Amino acid sequence: MNDELRPYEHQVVTTDFILNNPRCLITSDPGTGKTRAVLDAFADRGGKMLVLAPLSILEPAWADDIKKFQPDINCGIAYAKNREKVFSNSEHNIVVTNFEAVNFLLNNQNLLKDFDTICIDEFTAFKNRTTKRSKALAKIIHNFEYRIAMSGTPNSNTILDIWHPTLLVDDGQRLGKRFFSFRSQVCTPKFNGFANEWIDKPDAEEAVANVLKDITVRHALEDCIDIPENVVRTMYTTLSPTIRKNYETLAEESVLYTQQGTINAVNAGARVKKLLQLLTGAIYDQEGNVLKVHDERYELIMDLVEVRKHSLVAFNWKHERDQLIEKAEKRGITYAVIDGDVNVQQRKDVVDRFQSGHIQVLFAHPQSAGHGLTLTKGTSAIWSSPTYNAEHFQQFNRRIHRAGQNLKTETILITARDTWEESVYEKLNTKMGRMENLLHVLCKLSN
Repeated sequence: MNDELRPYEHQVVTTDFILNNPRCLITSDPGTGKTRAVLDAFADRGGKMLVLAPLSILEPAWADDIKKFQPDINCGIAYAKNREKVFSNSEHNIVVTNFEAVNFLLNNQNLLKDFDTICIDEFTAFKNRTTKRSKALAKIIHNFEYRIAMSGTPNSNTILDIWHPTLLVDDGQRLGKRFFSFRSQVCTPKFNGFANEWIDKPDAEEAVANVLKDITVRHALEDCIDIPENVVRTMYTTLSPTIRKNYETLAEESVLYTQQGTINAVNAGARVKKLLQLLTGAIYDQEGNVLKVHDERYELIMDLVEVRKHSLVAFNWKHERDQLIEKAEKRGITYAVIDGDVNVQQRKDVVDRFQSGHIQVLFAHPQSAGHGLTLTKGTSAIWSSPTYNAEHFQQFNRRIHRAGQNLKTETILITARDTWEESVYEKLNTKMGRMENLLHVLCKLSN
């Protein structure tokens, strides 16, 4: 076997675990090759497998990996327009489709009669038991004898995130069938001024990990793949006196006066959101119109990009994207964009061009480029603005810091000092700490 195609030792261990555990959770880090392990297990076991995955990685991750590692497997990619045709094709050993397809399958369960295996890629998409797609999946999961659920970020917000995905896998054998009972065991209510907020108990991660250890396999990236370290650092921006004054006025009075009109924050949540927008250069009015205020941080970002060969820049709002594009074009920097406006085929083309070195910087929304994509040509992940979402944060950074990377990488956080941006990153670090605690225990128990 070609050395490039030979599985890593930890992938072999994961494959064996899947074969020995018909229903299991794979919580290995992003970039460790979970997809490869699943494909090798399926090739050994046989049958017919349904893969549910984020739309953005149906082809860039799953279809490409099948072609590379298991070319004898006949795979069908089912999108909204061709779902029935693909599912009806008896020649497909694997059908890969996006999460939204579960509602279609609920109404067409006859199409699942030949499937015996389901693999849920990024199972946190089903962490909320009350969503329409979670309810739909819960109603069709009985069709599958073998169930595999994967995520490197299983509790990105709270330990409660793992309850419903586990229920889908083991029918409630380990964490119970009643959410509220589980919540009372692992969380403590805390009144936040409006309602009870459920806070993870200090020992919640270890308790849950011990209960799930027999169906869970986990490998940490740094333990199984020899790649250079990733360094996280904060780069502070200096607000001009005018912008600082605008920020303080909005923070204290919940109002901002602009040339285009007056912006009011109707409540505390809206005020924080508008403060974060203001720091990135714009404010959205009640009609959704963008009121541009400044572009101070984007010259800094372009300076960082310009002295690096290949970078990823994460943005959270469209006005950030537009500013980044404008600055890149002015400097003659080659760029591409991945966000909700870029279709699946276009995303694949962007990834191919970036990996071949034809693009210096990729501007990407973390939700669109945070799963399954390999972007190891890049060595810098630059955050134009912070995110509260720990899953998006880790997944995005792991696009560059993963198997195949042979250079030192960095994560750069663009932050305005003494603002809500610092607070967001503090809260993000707290979430990351809780998640890492659970993952550390799972890793220890897996070895």
